[in-house]
Amino acid sequence: MKVKLEGITLIATEVAVLAAFYRDVIGFEVVVEEDHYAELKNEGVRLAICSRSLMADNTHGHESYGRPISGQAVELNFECDSPEQVYALFEQFVAQGAVAVADPVVKDWGHTTGFFADPEGNIHSLFAVNP
Repeated sequence: MKVKLEGITLIATEVAVLAAFYRDVIGFEVVVEEDHYAELKNEGVRLAICSRSLMADNTHGHESYGRPISGQAVELNFECDSPEQVYALFEQFVAQGAVAVADPVVKDWGHTTGFFADPEGNIHSLFAVNP
């Protein structure tokens, strides 16, 4: 038996703020927008955003959803068509509210990669395979 990764859910303190970021800055389409849940459409895997309180309810009060967040648990990797696009989108995302973590640079493994954070502090990458 095989499983398929269909979606990723980010846990958020402010669902509306995070959904607006992924809509306005990253360019995803919001297809479901509720107080404690949002779902976004894009070219790849489905992205959902869920409040800590709703996840606690869904998991019968699992204690982890009541504790403060510490450290990184997820990184979304956004692939670009070219290194030039990485630089351009990085500047655009930061101008629209993303937090610059590490400016794009050519990495030893053959990618041009930059890192930014969303409003909840999740750090993600923009990258392109170098020609």
